[in-house]
Amino acid sequence: MSAGRSFEAVVIRPVVSEKSYRSMGVGKYIFRCAPDATKVEIRHAVEVAFASQKIDVVDVNTVNVRGRLRSRSRRGGRARIVGRSPGWKKAIVTLASGQKIEGLFEGV
Repeated sequence: MSAGRSFEAVVIRPVVSEKSYRSMGVGKYIFRCAPDATKVEIRHAVEVAFASQKIDVVDVNTVNVRGRLRSRSRRGGRARIVGRSPGWKKAIVTLASGQKIEGLFEGV
């Protein structure tokens, strides 16, 4: 990894959702990553993180998820507070056929 970043600094955590569970059956795993992480860094970080299982990353796709607009009104509707949740980067990592990551969601 460039600039001496550890894999914890590149891959933050797995995304826990129904869609991510469904894609695990096809060999695709979804992770939340650092916004400035590249595909090569993500590939290397996943291979290092699960080196004991000897996985082969075939493909990495990234998506920049925009933050949602949040608004709320104060009592009586006089003052309106508008904000935005922070954006983040999602990485979809495809493993070689027949491979899977064991124990990914333990402790989540």
